This record gives sequence, structure tokens and C-alpha cells, in this order.
Amino acid sequence: MIHLDAGRIRELLDYRYLVEALRSAHAGQGMPLLDRRITDAGGNMFVNLTAWSPGRAIAVKLVGVFPENVGRSPPEPSIQGIVVLFDGETGKALMTCDGAEMTYRKTAADSALGASLLARRDARTLLVIGAGGLAPHMVRAHRAARPELDRFLIWNRSSEKATAVADELANEGITVEVQTSLEAALAMADIVSSVTMATAPLIKGALLKPGAHVDLVGSYLPDMREADDDVMSRAALICMDIREGHDSTGDIIQPMANGVIRFEDIRADLFELATGAHPGRMSDSDITVFKNIGGGHLDLFTAMALHQRVAEI
Repeated sequence: MIHLDAGRIRELLDYRYLVEALRSAHAGQGMPLLDRRITDAGGNMFVNLTAWSPGRAIAVKLVGVFPENVGRSPPEPSIQGIVVLFDGETGKALMTCDGAEMTYRKTAADSALGASLLARRDARTLLVIGAGGLAPHMVRAHRAARPELDRFLIWNRSSEKATAVADELANEGITVEVQTSLEAALAMADIVSSVTMATAPLIKGALLKPGAHVDLVGSYLPDMREADDDVMSRAALICMDIREGHDSTGDIIQPMANGVIRFEDIRADLFELATGAHPGRMSDSDITVFKNIGGGHLDLFTAMALHQRVAEI
């Protein structure tokens, strides 16, 4: 059985390869069988996600979510665990891999795939809101999916953390501009990718330029929210990676409660976009919204892509 640590995953699972693997999986495999178990210890959680594509593979993610880890000395990732891949026909264990790195990569690639299907073809400027562990991955993944992007902005409440992300990416040859005004940055952005723990909206719909694409990642609880009602009311198209779990995010249920949108206004998921069952953006002036919920199926697709890459070497 293969074990891959975070460093090896980074070497093997580049974002251009992963985004295309996710595109192919959504277009050709259909939704796997899913199971989810969460144990909440009051602030910290342990999550067990299972996804099974019969006849192909099974992935089980065992991961702890400990938000205060980033404040430890030395800091540790807030999400840690393992992903285990099994043969879908025999149940044979095939591979274990670092859960934090796999979570970062599948989350960022999920959003990048959404942007590749929904953002304007001439999009050039990406704004990342938030400077946590996911922030540099969002730049890498969107850049891989949309090579035409040539300007990268970052805003965070703490400019020091934003500068740290910019410095990290500078070491990779990627120039990122730290923004002090979120309002000004929003007005410039063609793609907005938000990865925060916000409970009050940061993205103001009134500030978005026509044709902007908004990628919402951080809101995973009903009391968390990154985009205001104006974002949703201006959006010509609201999509999710999967509609299941829509009631777990404040970015969907709060505007529903306010009468701004209905469930029926979620027009497509990634499976429908990837297969062409939904055409996606209809006009260059449309504002599009993609809510990244995640899910065990993405862990499965990512683990399968990684295992395939190992087999190719």
C-alpha cells in the first residue's frame, strides 16, 4: 500500500492536472455514493467522509478540524488527517495520503474548475479575500485553470498575513499585490475568491463590476457568510459544486430567508456544467456565483487522480 506525505502530493498533483481530472470525473463518472459523519466537541470537530464509485474506487477521509491550531506555537494546520483510497471492486486498500494537503488541493481545484466554466474568457484579475492556509492554493489553482490571468490581488483584515502569502508566492515567481481597500479591490476584480471565516458579508454586490465571477469558499456553517444580498440579487447565475448541503451555508440560506433567492435559483451544479447539461454563463455582462461546498466525492476524485499519477510514473 502506498503512503504519500504532503511533500510528495505537492510534487505529483499539480493544479493543471488536477483541475482537468476533476473536469473529466464530473463529466463522466456521475455522483458517487456518499456518507458523512461529524463528531462535534464544541469548537473542534472530527469528520468521517466516505465516497464510493461502485466498480471504481472508495475514498474515506478521516480529518480533524481544530481552528485554534493556527495560533499555536509553532502553528499547525487547522485541518489534519488522512485520506484512504480503496479498490471499488475488492475493497483492497491502495493508498493513504496526507489529509490536509489533499483538502487544500481538492478545495482549490473545485473552485478553479467552477471559474473555468463560469468566469468570462477574458478575465485577467483575480482577487483573493483571506490569507489563511487556502489563500496561496487559490492563486495557484485559478492560475493553472485560467493561464490568461495576469494580475493577482489579496486582501485580509491583517495586512501582515496578506503580505506573508504574497511573499510565499513571490518565491514561486507569482506577483501578488496586497490591497488595503477591499472596496477598491472588488471594483477591479474579474474573479473574486473568498476564503474567510466571516460571519458578516465582506463582498458587497454593489461594488462588483459587470461580468464578475464570485467564488465563495469559506462559509460552511449557517451563521457564516461572505457575500451580501446584493451579490445574490445581481447574480444572473448561481451554481454550486453540489446542491446537497446548501442548507449548511449562510451564503445560501440567509438570502433565502431574506426572500432574495429561492432554492430553484441555484441553476446548476458542477456535474451539469461539466457535461454541458447547463450552458453556464450566457452573457459577458452576467455576474456569476459559485458556492464551493466540497464533499466526499471531491476527495474521491482527487485521490483517484493522485493514484493515477503515481501509476504513470
